[in-house]
This record gives sequence, structure tokens and C-alpha cells, in this order.
Amino acid sequence: MDFYSMTDKGIGAEIGSRIKALRLHKNLTQQQLSEAATLSLNVIKALESGEGKVSSLIAVLRELGALEALDGFIPEVTISPLQMAKQQGKKRQRASGTKGKDTAKGAPEW
Repeated sequence: MDFYSMTDKGIGAEIGSRIKALRLHKNLTQQQLSEAATLSLNVIKALESGEGKVSSLIAVLRELGALEALDGFIPEVTISPLQMAKQQGKKRQRASGTKGKDTAKGAPEW
């Protein structure tokens, strides 16, 4: 699925429909899931409609046994051994920003 061609609301709706499908696959009602995840029924309904919050999403994924989906959702960023050697074991703390007149005016640099 090409998420970049979708709106934020569309992506939220897709995530919500996937959560609903997983819940139904596990044969759970929204009420059962809300109690197991210690969230209100309205939070579950909001997640399934694409309106939920990240902390709620994590609680639901935990109860559905799908936390490993987060690795595919936002993969961990790794650096090459060469970059690691250049940094001499220091972990990056900040973005360096961009230097150029186009980006200074707010134009994205892609």
C-alpha cells in the first residue's frame, strides 16, 4: 500500500480498519478489548475510526498481541559501520539542519 499517496485521515482510517479486522480475527468485541486494554469503549471506537491517539494504539496492539507490527510500522534506523567509526561511538543527539537559501525560505529539500 502506498501511504504517501493517502491523506493523513485516510492513513488513520486504514490503520483503524486493520485494528478492527485484527480484533474480529481474535473474536473480541470492542467492549472486551477496551476492558483488556484498560481503555474506554469510546477510545476503541475512535481508534477503529482512525481518530485515536498513539498511546491508545500501543495499548490495543499489546492486548491483540501485535506489538511486533511497530517494527514494520516505523523501522529502526541503523547506521553503517563506517558512519559509526566516524562518530567514534557517539549517538546522534540533534539534526544538523540544512544549509541553503531554498530551505531557509521554507521550501522542502527532497
